[in-house]
Amino acid sequence: MPSTPTPRTRQLIEQLQLQPHPEGGWYREVFRSAGQVAPQDGRPARSALTSIYFLLETAQHSRWHRVLSDEVWVHLEGTPLDLWTWDAADSHLHSAVLGPVSAATLPQHVVAAGLWQAARPQPGDAAGYTLVACMVGPGFDFSDFSMMAPGGSEARRITADHPQLAHLI
Repeated sequence: MPSTPTPRTRQLIEQLQLQPHPEGGWYREVFRSAGQVAPQDGRPARSALTSIYFLLETAQHSRWHRVLSDEVWVHLEGTPLDLWTWDAADSHLHSAVLGPVSAATLPQHVVAAGLWQAARPQPGDAAGYTLVACMVGPGFDFSDFSMMAPGGSEARRITADHPQLAHLI
């Protein structure tokens, strides 16, 4: 069920000029370095670094996806964010909570290249949204991005091993 955007959410979407993202939520690229690097895995040259704003409203989530470059998530404001990574090779699941520095949260987390990842704002928080920055190096290119296919082998494994996270597919 979609939520009603909060006044702050509407302000951020307008002020930061955010657009809908294919994995869910809202985003805008804010930096793409002019410098190029050649990834050692055979991909063509990429910008050395890219950076986006990424906003999730409380009822939204970032669907299971992977990027072929390292990605740094940094919490900027709003509700703490639950972030999961999953290594399909060994079925290892890791979770992190991004938010202001506390005993339970840290403001940044690195997702290694090629790991499946999904995120959602923690339920029940009054803010109604989470705003993060995501930096990717070598820089993001949509050809390096894939969504988990519903009904695919990875989706079946997530559903079997971690049924509480299947709704993020």
